Amino acid sequence: MTSDLSPFSKLSARRDDTEPVDREIVHRELDQARETFLALLAAAGDAELRRRSTGTKWTNKQLLFHMLLGFLIIRALSTLVRAFGRLPDSFSRAYARLLNKATRPFDAVNYLGSRLGGNTLTVRRMGIMFDHVVTKLHRRLDAESDANLARGMHYPTRWDPFFHDYMTLADVYRFPNLHFEFHRQQLTLSDPG
Repeated sequence: MTSDLSPFSKLSARRDDTEPVDREIVHRELDQARETFLALLAAAGDAELRRRSTGTKWTNKQLLFHMLLGFLIIRALSTLVRAFGRLPDSFSRAYARLLNKATRPFDAVNYLGSRLGGNTLTVRRMGIMFDHVVTKLHRRLDAESDANLARGMHYPTRWDPFFHDYMTLADVYRFPNLHFEFHRQQLTLSDPG
């Protein structure tokens, strides 16, 4: 699976990609995801939310939570990049290898966590959380230096099709939108537009 499935630009897959990130593109992607997510929540009825999604074992509501989770994890991912980005490459390469070996437990936690979150949170709460996390990501992105955005580390490529072997902090800010658009295609909700 490649990022060609998304309307957004590809993430940098090589370490020598030093072109600065266009923050306005990332801001637009974040705003578009928020607008789409809130529209999907507003348009979906209870029966639609309980309906199975396509290509997953989740219901639409559980998949919507999983899409939200893609944005919520950026704080942790960006902290890892800031730390490992200051260390020799071998540290993050070893860490990524270790995480790749733990793919099965990760997949189980990812699946069960999305089921739990989708079954526990209300639609209203998911909308509030999405709105808040996007607002925080906007602020954090604006506060990042170009040097920090250029820092990177190796990632566990078996954990997500949009994780590349090496990702910069700028790539991490682009990740949730790629993840969002991919999973949006799996929803079996009526088009809110």
